Amino acid sequence: MTQETTEIEVEVLEIDGVAPVPAKEVPPSRDDWQDWRQWGGRVRRLDGRWWPLWVVLGSIALVLALTVGLILGLLYAVFCIIRALFRAVFG
Repeated sequence: MTQETTEIEVEVLEIDGVAPVPAKEVPPSRDDWQDWRQWGGRVRRLDGRWWPLWVVLGSIALVLALTVGLILGLLYAVFCIIRALFRAVFG
């Protein structure tokens, strides 16, 4: 039989006869979340746990770039051959 975890929510009324000081909720200011200077380190560094994903995506991008380059090279070679044939026949 499985045991279920139970969560108990409590409110502290006093500790050793002294009531705790209530925490003041400070609303976040607009400047805190709009300050892009905090993002400098996060944007420059990639999380190390994601390196397998970046390797796979980089490999896919490399294969696609090589494929497009090969197709463009073949089209250019065919164009040069056809142009040479036209020059030989009509030139």
